Amino acid sequence: MARPVLPHPQHPSSSSNNQFNMASHNNSPYLSISPVPSSGSRPMGTLCNALNRCARKAEALADDFWNHLRVSPSITDAAVARIAQGTKLLAEGGHDRLFRQTFQILPGEKLLHSYVCYLSTSSGPVIGTLYISNKRIAFCSDYPLCYYDAPGYQHWMYYKVVIELDKLATVDPSANRLNPSEKYIHMITRDGYEFWFMGFISYDKALKSLNEALQHSCRTLSLF
Repeated sequence: MARPVLPHPQHPSSSSNNQFNMASHNNSPYLSISPVPSSGSRPMGTLCNALNRCARKAEALADDFWNHLRVSPSITDAAVARIAQGTKLLAEGGHDRLFRQTFQILPGEKLLHSYVCYLSTSSGPVIGTLYISNKRIAFCSDYPLCYYDAPGYQHWMYYKVVIELDKLATVDPSANRLNPSEKYIHMITRDGYEFWFMGFISYDKALKSLNEALQHSCRTLSLF
């Protein structure tokens, strides 16, 4: 099976549709996918349908959580992702173990923080978890996304972004001019790739943690 091309991250205002597709080619070295093995016991589509029925009954009680959910083109999909992520955390024993399972751990690497958010892409916002370690910034979608490599051939994948801190140039706050409550975090790598994260439940904490990690990395590099 050929490796599918990925929808590339871009400014939130530029997202043009709500369908996740593989039509646009992207050569970013920071993007990757993790195919989900097919299971004969229960197809992913059946599981997602079951979660959808449950998620329709869910309500967001806190304002920050509501703002997080409404970034998604579908509030139901966002609620499903939160259920899926909670299930994974319970199964794996917490964020640290889930991070180690999702990303190949580096020597001496330690997870510092994790935040739920969205990554803006050319196919619309992708809900997931942003991990901050002492060596990397990493993002993984909370649940598998569907794509077709040929008519009728359905596959599922996790969408990932991995940026080593020594390759990260800037981390800047941003907001929608027409709606200042819509806040973004704009990251630019040293080789010019841009990433827009949004829909944070804990925006200020996430921004502070990212800047602290970047500053620590810069101080470390200056010693060599």
